[in-house]
Amino acid sequence: MMQPTESLRKILFIAATFISLVLFGTAGYMYLESMDFWTGLYLTIITVFTVGYGDFVPIHLSGRIFTIFLVLTSVSFVFYIFSKITETMVKGELQGLFKRRKMHKEIARLRDHYIICGFGRIGKDICRILQDHRRPFLVIEKDVEEIKILGEMGYLWLQGEAADDEILEAAGIDRAKGLVTAVASDADNLYITLTARGLNPDLFIMARSSGGKGVQTKLKRAGATKVISPYSIGARRMAHLIVRPTVSDFIDLTMRAGELELMMEELRVGPDSRLVDKNLIESEIRKKYDVIVVTIKHEDGTMLFNPKPSSVIRSGDILIVLGATEQILGLAKEM
Repeated sequence: MMQPTESLRKILFIAATFISLVLFGTAGYMYLESMDFWTGLYLTIITVFTVGYGDFVPIHLSGRIFTIFLVLTSVSFVFYIFSKITETMVKGELQGLFKRRKMHKEIARLRDHYIICGFGRIGKDICRILQDHRRPFLVIEKDVEEIKILGEMGYLWLQGEAADDEILEAAGIDRAKGLVTAVASDADNLYITLTARGLNPDLFIMARSSGGKGVQTKLKRAGATKVISPYSIGARRMAHLIVRPTVSDFIDLTMRAGELELMMEELRVGPDSRLVDKNLIESEIRKKYDVIVVTIKHEDGTMLFNPKPSSVIRSGDILIVLGATEQILGLAKEM
């Protein structure tokens, strides 16, 4: 059975107290002033709300003393209600203000983060994966309902148009590592890409495309580093499941660390890593961690697929490795 919320409990308490006060006053006047129920109720109501029409007044001393007590009690009750209403409003406003200030401070501290424009179906999945991989990010969204979801999930967010210079600057686009524009409209994605590229010429920008004719070319021309069409990817994925089902299943397992407990990850070699200027045999990656180096990507963009044991690892290289999650995490500490 669902338990009542704190707000509902407060409302029920106030309503029950008010009804009790009215019944108490009615019973008091019926007893002390020999009034019938409706007259006693009427006198109680105008006393509680301090109306005082004067058509009915207590005659006996006991009734007047009871009226004084009832007025003081009812006035105190009204002040109590107003204080609770004010407390709730101020508390809510202050909490919202403190949360927004805290969030803006966290956004100001972000470095090498990703800016996600749009929190639709694709945006939600991107954020979930970035969260799972502990990559810093924030979301720019204009829809109020989606903003509520962002708050509930604990993501950093800014409300507004992602194509506005002020919003992108507030999101730290000059410090960002990348931007993903995944709103529904190609025109909006194009405008966001154009604005982001103007603010940060070196930014990695990934743009969503509907797959329409000429859209990818226009997005590239506007400054997108990568253009992704979810519909084309979905179609290729479905076709591969028919043509190469085992290969597709294997790739799925390695990309999400599934039943095989395998993981495919990319690791950048730092300048102080012990692996610098060593070949794969000397690095002992396979021997020490039981991890397979699938590809080595050099800083100039060239890639060595299925590298030879004599292939040399350089500073700044990106190693694409396949292995158990724990082993890869151990290798990452040496990078």
